[in-house]
Amino acid sequence: MKRLRRPSRLPIDPYILLLLGTVGLAALLPARGTAADVVSGASTAAIAFLFFLYGARLSTREALDGLKHWRLHLTVLACTFVVFPLFGLAARGLVPVVLTHSLWQGLLFLTLVPSTIQSSIAFTSIARGNVPAAICAGSFSSLAGIVVTPLLAASLLGGSAGGLSADSLLKIVLQLLVPFLAGQVLRRWIGGFVTRHKKVLGHVDRGSILLVVYAAFSEGMVRGIWHQVSPARLAGLLAVEAVLLAVMLALTWYGAKALGFGRADRITVQFAGSKKSLAAGLPMASVLFGAQASLAVLPLMLFHQMQLMVCAVIARRRSHDPVTEDGNGGGVDGGDGPVGRADGAGGPAAAGGSRTGTGTVPRSR
Repeated sequence: MKRLRRPSRLPIDPYILLLLGTVGLAALLPARGTAADVVSGASTAAIAFLFFLYGARLSTREALDGLKHWRLHLTVLACTFVVFPLFGLAARGLVPVVLTHSLWQGLLFLTLVPSTIQSSIAFTSIARGNVPAAICAGSFSSLAGIVVTPLLAASLLGGSAGGLSADSLLKIVLQLLVPFLAGQVLRRWIGGFVTRHKKVLGHVDRGSILLVVYAAFSEGMVRGIWHQVSPARLAGLLAVEAVLLAVMLALTWYGAKALGFGRADRITVQFAGSKKSLAAGLPMASVLFGAQASLAVLPLMLFHQMQLMVCAVIARRRSHDPVTEDGNGGGVDGGDGPVGRADGAGGPAAAGGSRTGTGTVPRSR
């Protein structure tokens, strides 16, 4: 009789547990008065620092070199900033039967957020897809999201996200774009430091996001926003997000096949085109929504955990696909781009020679 083995790791992202703990802390001990002012100021500084780090980490040269694989990147960008938002707008028909108006706004914001970098690369690697293309696809999405996400949110969400007023645009520029550009400009001098201390800065990165979450949910508790959400509404939100994720996973996989991409590229399109970045979305929501940010980020937090669990299963199943020479196997790209195996080896990398060999499921981003 075989003994049951315990799973090697929790099915739930540990960082999600930290986020939930932060939400619980904000519910029990929300910041008020002077403490709220201090937390708000610290949160604003944390958001600016986050986007500074994003700029310092992102290699513009690799992103520009990746233009060689432009069809794949345009496909991922279209999925991220066109197809996803269309589904978000269509979900308006679920109000008020399934979703409240506030939850729908959070769901719509979720569809506007850029794709991930780290987890897209990791899942593509596990599934033996085009890893260099995944690096570029995530980089392009992050670069575009700095500008596109706030503008789409301001246009589609109207007053809830500040609208297209001069004040809201100035807020976006000062808190998001300027720090990001500063990081890009200083990258040539601090890039080595950021790379060498990647682990430590990663903890700072995550800690900053926890502070942003605490500030948003704390303000929501003080204003009584959470009384608008019932367990039934949360269940409805989870069901809608499960359908959204399933549709996007199917659409990216079969849509990429219809566009003539080989298996390796289809894997990249699926994982980069169906995912949303928690790390980019949380600080953006804090800037755009203010007191309403707690409800705005709830759908994103739930979707993030869901996508990690589902994509981990898909990536492991794809890793067992047989390898052939016609692009229908694991390591050979049958599309219009370079070879991208799980170990990052192959022909000239679409990311300017980048290599990656991660084989573990990502914990955040």
